[in-house]
Amino acid sequence: MAFHYLAVEGPIGVGKTVLAERLASRLDATTILEDTDNPFLADFYNDRPGSALQAQLFYLLNRHRQLSGLRQADLFLQATVCDYVFDKDKIFAYLNLDDNELFIYQRLYDLLARDVPSPDLVVYLQAPTDVLVDRLRNKPRDPETDMPQPGEDYVREVNEAYQHFFFHYTATPLLVVETSEFDPDTDDAALDELVKQIRGMGKGTRYYIARR
Repeated sequence: MAFHYLAVEGPIGVGKTVLAERLASRLDATTILEDTDNPFLADFYNDRPGSALQAQLFYLLNRHRQLSGLRQADLFLQATVCDYVFDKDKIFAYLNLDDNELFIYQRLYDLLARDVPSPDLVVYLQAPTDVLVDRLRNKPRDPETDMPQPGEDYVREVNEAYQHFFFHYTATPLLVVETSEFDPDTDDAALDELVKQIRGMGKGTRYYIARR
């Protein structure tokens, strides 16, 4: 396969982590999964003042820690699938931070981004907001680590921000996958077809509608 470092992206509830794990299994690749345990997230969902910047910086530093150790030479030896791209951090920063907080954030982001290699291919998963909300509601929840769920308005804002970001995305080859009728956890045939789409990718952007 021409791509050694794949990143799977998409808004809250779209299923990117499940797909990243299953793609890694099919491609005999290692996985890098985002550490979602953020001690400031509950305060953010409860609108505690200052919590947006705290949560954002915590995610930024965690993502940098996970990805900065990757070297391009190592990525050619073993395929890697990650369930996020480092650049997407700015989607949430511009959505949630005020101007003063963005000034602090952008200075730190610019320093950290230099250490992070770019993926060879990004797979961007799309779904309408109502589908994302339904998936979040039906997602199994652990009562010991249960966090407040984002509201529908926030999910819509995130979804629209992702659409805007990837409409203008040119940093790497991009496969845009519409996932309304695709369950990567159970649909083996659709997963096989998606792998074919990935293997056939060249430069630029391609759009693909995943079907059961």
